[in-house]
Amino acid sequence: MGFKCGIVGLPNVGKSTLFNALTQTAAAQAANYPFCTIEPNVGDVAVPDARLDKLAAIAKSAEIIPTRITFVDIAGLVRGASKGEGLGNQFLANIREVDAIAHVLRCFEDDDITHVEGRIDPVGDAETVETELMLADLDSLERRVVPFEKKAKSGEKEAKEQLALMTKALDLLRDGKPARLAELSHEEAGPYSQLGLMTAKPVLFVCNVDEGAAAQGNKYSTAVEEMAKRQGAGCVVISARIEEEVAQLAADERADFLRDIGLEEPGLNRLIRAGYHLLGLITFFTAGPKEARAWTVTKGSRAPQGAGVIHTDFEKGFIRAETIAYDDYIAGNGEAGARDAGKFRLEGKDYVVQDGDVMHFRFNT
Repeated sequence: MGFKCGIVGLPNVGKSTLFNALTQTAAAQAANYPFCTIEPNVGDVAVPDARLDKLAAIAKSAEIIPTRITFVDIAGLVRGASKGEGLGNQFLANIREVDAIAHVLRCFEDDDITHVEGRIDPVGDAETVETELMLADLDSLERRVVPFEKKAKSGEKEAKEQLALMTKALDLLRDGKPARLAELSHEEAGPYSQLGLMTAKPVLFVCNVDEGAAAQGNKYSTAVEEMAKRQGAGCVVISARIEEEVAQLAADERADFLRDIGLEEPGLNRLIRAGYHLLGLITFFTAGPKEARAWTVTKGSRAPQGAGVIHTDFEKGFIRAETIAYDDYIAGNGEAGARDAGKFRLEGKDYVVQDGDVMHFRFNT
C-alpha cells in the first residue's frame, strides 16, 4: 500500500518541473505558459528508505523491493475554476481521486517566468486555490444533500447519518472553511472521507524556492510555514530546479552535488516523509534470501491487516506474526542474532504494527 498524491497549484509555479524531477521522466511538459499540462500525468516512483538496503545486506537478499508512491500532476487551477474559468471543472475530478494534495506554491522571484496573477504571494495563491476547491465542494454538496434530507425526514437511519456528515461539511464550507476541519469521531472518519470532498483531503504545502534558498528557505516559504501551522497542514521546502538537476545525475554523483549546496538528501525524500506523516502511514519490512521488501500500512494497523497488505489469504488465515524491531534486527546482525538476544517476538491478532518492524507471517491456507 502506498498513496496517491495530487500535485496542484496555480499555473507556472513549478508543478510539472517538480513532477518531472520526482518521477525522473520528461512525461510532463514544463513550459512557461499556463495550462501546459492538459491531461493529468501519473508517475509511480519508489519510496527511498535506507533501512531497506541495510536489511537486504544482512539477509543477503537477491532482490530489493521498495514500496511505491504515485504522483498525479494536475493542470493549474485559476481564480474562477469552479465556475468554468481557465480549463474549468474537468480537472477537479482528478483532485477528488487522490489521497492527499501536494499544493505547490511559488516562493521565488523570476521576471522571466510569468505569474498568472502578476505578483509573488504564495499565501494568497494558496487561498485562491483553496477558495476554488471550497466553492466546488459546496456546489457538489448542496446538490447532493436534497435527496438525503427527504429520506431523513421519512426516518431512514442511513440517510440521517449521511445527512449529519454532510451538514458538518456544509456548515464549514458556508463559513469559508475547508471540510478537513470537521470534528469527527473515529466511526465518522471513514464515511466522511467517502463524501469525496476535495477540501477534506490532507494538504501538504510545497514551497518551490530558488536554488539559493533550497537549504534555508526564504521570506515567502516562512510565510507559508506559518500558514501551514495555523491550519495544521504539512509543509516542505523544495527547489524544483535543483530536484530536476539531481534527477539527471548518476546515483554516485548526487550526494556530492547535494552536499555542495548545503543539502543532506534530495527533496523527494523529505516530500515522501512529509506525505507519510500527513496520512499517518508507516513502513514494515520482510527480509530473506529471496528478497527484502518494504510494505506500507496505516498507523494503528494490527498484525492481520499488515499480513493482508502482502496477500488477502494471509489476513484471512492469520495465526501469528514473527516480529523483530528494526534496530534489534540490525544490532543482532539478522534474525539469528536477534533470537539469541531475546528480541524475537511472536505476536497475535491484537498486535499493532510498529514502524520498522521486520515481520514474517504464519497463516492457515
